[in-house]
Amino acid sequence: MIRLVDVDEENFLDIVRLRVEENQTGFLDSAQGILARGYVYRKNRARVIGIAYNQKIVGVALVKDMDEEPACYDLQQFMIDRNFQNKGYGTQSLRQILFELEQERKYNCVEVCVKQNDAQALRVYEKAGFQDTGYIDERVPDCLNLVYYFKNNK
Repeated sequence: MIRLVDVDEENFLDIVRLRVEENQTGFLDSAQGILARGYVYRKNRARVIGIAYNQKIVGVALVKDMDEEPACYDLQQFMIDRNFQNKGYGTQSLRQILFELEQERKYNCVEVCVKQNDAQALRVYEKAGFQDTGYIDERVPDCLNLVYYFKNNK
């Protein structure tokens, strides 16, 4: 069963050891980079979230607040270790993250920027209900901006 866990001294090294396939390294930061981003964006209420299957750490995510328009949750990074991909853990954990953010409901949506050629990630986000906004940030023209709206808030 997939669970979201706090990063702490017990699981920190397990998270640092997470890796993606070689052909995926250009799509997101390393696990260490994700942890560092969590620290750097702490003023934006950044949260690094461990993803566990039973007692084993299988992934990590980073969510932060984005108060500039459009104000939303920003899913900055989302990684499932290469040994645990294609088992449904990504979809399950993403849905769980969305559920927790919806319960908190500081914002009415979640945004994520995904490389256009990252077909595997795009499939996971689409399954979870994310939609392409059509917006292209000139700083990252090779990325699609996807948004997930919480129920009754479009």
